[in-house]
Amino acid sequence: MARNRLLSLPLLFAGALLVLAVPPLAMAQADDRPNFVVVLVDDMRWDDFGAGGHPFVRTPNIDRVAAEGAMFLNAFTTTPLCSPARASILTGLYAHTNGIIDNTNRRGHDLNTFPRQLDRTGYDTAFVGKWHMGTDGTPRPGFDTWVSLIGQGTNTDPEIYVGSERMTFEGHVTDVLTDHAVSYLEAARDEPFVLFFSQKAVHPDPALGLVEGGFIAADRHLGIYDTEPIMRLPSAGVPPLDKPALMRNVPNLPPLGLDTSTTDATIRDRLEMVTGVDESVGRLLEALERTGELDDTFFVVTSDHGYFYGEHGLNAQRRLAYEESVRIPMVIRYPGLIEQGARPEHLVLTIDLASTILDLAGQEPEGAMQGATLVPILTGENPDDWRTSLLIEHHSDPDDYLRDAPGPGRASEFTRVLNMGYKAVRTERYKYIQYTDLEGMDELYDLEADPYEMNNIIDAPDAARVLADMRAELARLLELSS
Repeated sequence: MARNRLLSLPLLFAGALLVLAVPPLAMAQADDRPNFVVVLVDDMRWDDFGAGGHPFVRTPNIDRVAAEGAMFLNAFTTTPLCSPARASILTGLYAHTNGIIDNTNRRGHDLNTFPRQLDRTGYDTAFVGKWHMGTDGTPRPGFDTWVSLIGQGTNTDPEIYVGSERMTFEGHVTDVLTDHAVSYLEAARDEPFVLFFSQKAVHPDPALGLVEGGFIAADRHLGIYDTEPIMRLPSAGVPPLDKPALMRNVPNLPPLGLDTSTTDATIRDRLEMVTGVDESVGRLLEALERTGELDDTFFVVTSDHGYFYGEHGLNAQRRLAYEESVRIPMVIRYPGLIEQGARPEHLVLTIDLASTILDLAGQEPEGAMQGATLVPILTGENPDDWRTSLLIEHHSDPDDYLRDAPGPGRASEFTRVLNMGYKAVRTERYKYIQYTDLEGMDELYDLEADPYEMNNIIDAPDAARVLADMRAELARLLELSS
């Protein structure tokens, strides 16, 4: 273990005359709690990497984490939108509990995050990347090291707060942020550490385009997938004919269908960025290997939510409760706990990470948490009381926020989701979406018979019993999380 390694004899002799004046580097570290590295990728689908089933994207490092640890097959976000998803991961609380319910300027300065608690209990803590709860990039409580983009940030030559100093760095944002993360991992310290690395990728650069044109990879990755055929799910480009909320007439926008779907070019651009993220993961793993800390580190790669590749004619809307948006990757490496190649099928949520990390650190949560520790599952157990359903939510965005999203003078693609806040419940077989601001537009799917959610059965006579059960289960989950 790196924290227990001794200085070499030559170095000890060379420093003998200084030993009384300068304390030595950590000669022995009694604190054997694990380190934690959480890599949060922005907008990455559950199937955007090789181990997740993608046919050609190059992700050997993320695949390595999956091969040497666990890959959850049924991992979900609690809210498929940037700011709420991030707040939920950091706090272990649903958006309706922590208060970060949308992407407006909700500062999130006072969130009781798991790094904040660990910082109080002796961990060295760092945040690197896209905070995106509030538009300023200044330090938030609980982090000893702070490296943050300003709001959404940019894909090239980003402006970054390093501590309280605002600086500009040349290069692609994934590389710039990774440089900072690697420097942090390689720094000498006595304490166990927490690195929360929140990637900007695979999100577009708002200055270049939120729907098309904003996904800009590093120069070395441009065009690497130009000849690869893009595979689509059966629902891609299919106009929604049974989804009243998506079938509403939206001024200045065409109906959803093939022409409104995410283009092949955009999907390739996104996958180029995924490969950049994978190289970043590789650099983190190499840094941990160099310092001898790799096997002492609980290493997670996950995402805030997914992205539509044309399913139901959708593209950048995210937010919605369909599988392409709410399912996420979650791969975890920690060889002292996890058997190589584990593939748990349990229903897990992003809010489970905070509970898991505090559990492994030997900490009781200082406040309420709504997630569950994954430790029993990661050790190969099958807990009898594990959840059989999960709650997913989205709060309707303010009208002006959606209308202004692409910039002045253009019809906003995001106005399609006006008033589409919802509470949804998903079980292994069924999904029920209850819209909170729309009447008579709810949806019910049998995921076993209809995995691509192309047949809304809410009005089917033989689904009445299922509908009643799902409504009751949703009410139970809402009561449990109130």
